[in-house]
Amino acid sequence: MSIYLTILLNILFGLIAGIFGGLGMGGGTLLIPLLTIFLGLDQKLCQGINLLSFLVMAIFALIVHYKNGYIQTKGLIYIILSGVIFSSLGALLAGYLSSEVLKIAFGVFLCILSVIEIVKVVKK
Repeated sequence: MSIYLTILLNILFGLIAGIFGGLGMGGGTLLIPLLTIFLGLDQKLCQGINLLSFLVMAIFALIVHYKNGYIQTKGLIYIILSGVIFSSLGALLAGYLSSEVLKIAFGVFLCILSVIEIVKVVKK
C-alpha cells in the first residue's frame, strides 16, 4: 500500500471516528476494526491509538456538550472513580492477553452490542 493511500485512509478513519465520537457513540467501535482490517495493524496498537485519539475527541465533545447544557454532574464522581479503577484493571488484563484473544473478544462484544441494539429497535 502506498504511503499516500495510507495517509488518506488514516485521515478518513479519523474523520469517521471523530464524528461518531463527537456524537457520543464511541468512535473506537469503528476505529479499531477499520485500522485492523484495512491497515492490518495489530489489535493492541489499534487500542492504544484509539485511546489517544479518544482523549482529544472527548475534550472537544465535552466542551460542546457542556455549552449546550447536556452535562449533568450529579453522580459524576462515582462514574469517574469506577471508570478509572476498571479501565486500569482492563488495561492490565489487555497487557497479558494476546492480540488474537483481544480481537476475538472485541468481535464478540460488537456482536452482542449489535443484537442488543436490534432488539431495542424491534421492541419499539
